[in-house]
Amino acid sequence: MAFILREDRQETENKSIRFLIPLIEEIEKFIEKKDVTFSGFVLQACRYALDNAEEKEEDKEKNN
Repeated sequence: MAFILREDRQETENKSIRFLIPLIEEIEKFIEKKDVTFSGFVLQACRYALDNAEEKEEDKEKNN
């Protein structure tokens, strides 16, 4: 499944997180000229990772 950026904004809560500077620069370059904020990108990337991790866990359970 490909990672697709979406333009949605929902209620949020602040959380502090540290990023490596090269990762920040790479994310900022990637979202440049797209209608998504840094936070929006991080939220979508986390959702994508969780959704895919769950699928893999479900597959493991089915195979056992």
